[in-house]
Amino acid sequence: MTDLTGQVALVTGASRGIGAATAQALTAAGAHVILTGRDAKALEAVEEAIFAAGGSATIAPVDLAEGDGIARLAQAIGGRWPTLDILVHAAAVLPQLTGVTDIDAKSLANALTINASATQALIARFDPLLRKAKNPRLIHLTTSVAMSPRAWWGAYAASKAAAEVLVDCYAQEVRNITPIRVAIIDPGATRTAMRAKAYPGEDPARNKEPAVVADRIIALLGEQFASPHRERVNQSS
Repeated sequence: MTDLTGQVALVTGASRGIGAATAQALTAAGAHVILTGRDAKALEAVEEAIFAAGGSATIAPVDLAEGDGIARLAQAIGGRWPTLDILVHAAAVLPQLTGVTDIDAKSLANALTINASATQALIARFDPLLRKAKNPRLIHLTTSVAMSPRAWWGAYAASKAAAEVLVDCYAQEVRNITPIRVAIIDPGATRTAMRAKAYPGEDPARNKEPAVVADRIIALLGEQFASPHRERVNQSS
């Protein structure tokens, strides 16, 4: 099993779904996890579950769409911890699925802000803390439509593709001059609220639990993977 004792991890989108499951798995492996997301009450529920299981966590509610939210988060974390060992970026927003000609401009702007611009801001603000760690890793969750676009998914696919390019470029920029390793993970079909929104007629029981993805992320953190690393989690429930 991967031992993360003494390491500090930040998980975005930690209030539910894969983010919450990954946060709980990280604490089970020994890490102290900083939980961030927009829903403070949901974050508190995840924190309570972590405490009940004997883990260690801190909540830090942040709206990634706020102009200075990520900067304030980085300043707060940097003021308390000297390094950041792990950054798991699971937060994302799914705009309405529609044809490209019918995309709402505000909805697209919001998706680009949260899915792409916030990704760049997280990298920029937390790069200094990651560089100070002995074995820093950045895990970015993506989607299959970022690399294989399909009809009606234009707004979401474009925003996630932009984020994926930013993460990949960053991995290439730092891999020879820092110990930072970057992995881009496509979780595949998973039983989450976002999946249910995208596929309302689908039987959720057919999809794997978020814990399956979380377990793979924890296992990956224990591996000396090449950077950038890409994989899709295909295991079924």
